Amino acid sequence: MASPSKAGAAFAALREDLTGDVLAPGDPGYDDARTVFNAMIDRRPAVIAQCADEADVARSVRFARDLDLPIAVRGGGHSVAGMSLNDGGLVIDLRRMHEVTVHRAAHSVRVQGGALMSHLDRATQPHGLATTGGRVSTTGVGGFVLGGGSGWLERSCGLAVDNLIAVDLVTADGTAVHASAEQNPELFWALHGGGGNFGVATALTLKLHELPAFSMALVLYLPEFGEEATRTYRDMIEAGPVEASGGVIYLTGPPEEFVPPHLVGQLLCGALLAYAGPEEDMRKLAEPLLALPHEAAVVTAIPYADLQCMLDDPPGMRNYWSAEYLTGAPDDFVAVFCAAGNSVPAPTGTTHVLFPLGGSVADGPSEYPVPYRDAPWAVHPFGIWEDPADDQRCVQWVHDVRTAVRPWSTGAVYLNFIGDEGAERVIAGLGAENTRRLASVKRQYDPDNVFRFNHNIVPA
Repeated sequence: MASPSKAGAAFAALREDLTGDVLAPGDPGYDDARTVFNAMIDRRPAVIAQCADEADVARSVRFARDLDLPIAVRGGGHSVAGMSLNDGGLVIDLRRMHEVTVHRAAHSVRVQGGALMSHLDRATQPHGLATTGGRVSTTGVGGFVLGGGSGWLERSCGLAVDNLIAVDLVTADGTAVHASAEQNPELFWALHGGGGNFGVATALTLKLHELPAFSMALVLYLPEFGEEATRTYRDMIEAGPVEASGGVIYLTGPPEEFVPPHLVGQLLCGALLAYAGPEEDMRKLAEPLLALPHEAAVVTAIPYADLQCMLDDPPGMRNYWSAEYLTGAPDDFVAVFCAAGNSVPAPTGTTHVLFPLGGSVADGPSEYPVPYRDAPWAVHPFGIWEDPADDQRCVQWVHDVRTAVRPWSTGAVYLNFIGDEGAERVIAGLGAENTRRLASVKRQYDPDNVFRFNHNIVPA
């Protein structure tokens, strides 16, 4: 660590040199700036650099390296493990860098590293274009894409990394590099699932797809019809087109217009059909779901960007999530999944989700470090609650779900869906052979493991 006098001088210089703002404990705005999505995370960085451009990012990296400060990088702040914060170190806060530039003729979009999914989706929507994004609008694009990128459009458009064209990155020595299939191709490969291990992504360029129409059906059932609804949804997806996505979701009935008042606060099973196409086609596909006894249904055309906002999780809640990727969803699995759904901690915001992959995910490039690509289904127990007194039961429920569905697990996992579950789970999220190759790339670009607040790849 540097001496107090050197640290003080360096901090003053950073404040002077940065186009953006620099915050320290006690400064106005510091506590807001260190607040992340998961209310269980309470960390106090020594410095928060609210960067305005790539030059600010490079200055901030060099500042931290000079003082031997640990570096965390914040985009959307959605990491359930709070990886975008640290104690006593530097946080590079990218949220001011959220510009999105659509290149209509090229079917591509350039997204700055601090943009949220809402920035991306609202920019592409007027052009009738979209690319695979997350399942909520508040996720940061950078961390989402570099971690693999799973969302409603993946069955028709592929994983987010399948649509990655280029990345601008500031590496551990403060150098700006460009990674694409032509420039720094090994680094470009590593960024297809290797996350924030190799530097700070200041901009990403993504392929866009035509999406002139989008529609959805959300059907709510009493839990006793959960197994029948889940089997029906499974059969519909497996026989249906790649434009069909969504999931089966056990949830506590929210106070929304489409939920009958007597079911607010009660456990429900919902089937969501998200459809990358017109309402008429979606309605035909949804007929088996609507034929089952149900309590409420919303069947409508909807702009894709609006669906992305529909399931946004409220900020300020306590969160714990995990996932298992599956070899299939046979009837005996469905019974286990629904039994776990019936045990969802209620009434909380916790959800229990089964969603399909397949389609363009399975058919996508096999060379990238995303070993879950061949799984046709995934389970995502998503614990979210408000009262700290519920911590133990909600966390334990997530563990219990993983244990219950493990007989059908492929062993692979999407790292963006999990917190800090240990080194073996990181390898499960990258693949053993890929991890060795990634470690070599890490050694080249970050030999000192500066960027370690992530699903970490150790340099080798």
